Amino acid sequence: MNKTIFAALAAISMAVSGPALAASKKETSCMHQAAVQQARLDRVKERQVPAAVKAKATWPESFNTAIPLVTPWVYEMKMRDVKKNDLAAAWKEMCLAQ
Repeated sequence: MNKTIFAALAAISMAVSGPALAASKKETSCMHQAAVQQARLDRVKERQVPAAVKAKATWPESFNTAIPLVTPWVYEMKMRDVKKNDLAAAWKEMCLAQ
């Protein structure tokens, strides 16, 4: 995985992860961040991502705080990289490491 992606994931993960989360709760939290990648693949405009993701959300409101942090990072990537990389797995790995 490219160093820029890894660094961005690390920074975002630290911003939204709390040390008080239990392991199972943390794992659940880490899995939800891939919704932004799906929005990009669905060709949702960047400014409409928060509303589009929240409309389909099946998670607690507190998980929505990551959307504004993850969105610019995903939308700066070339579409071929968004399609090719499993951002959900990368995000989950980084998130759980925190």
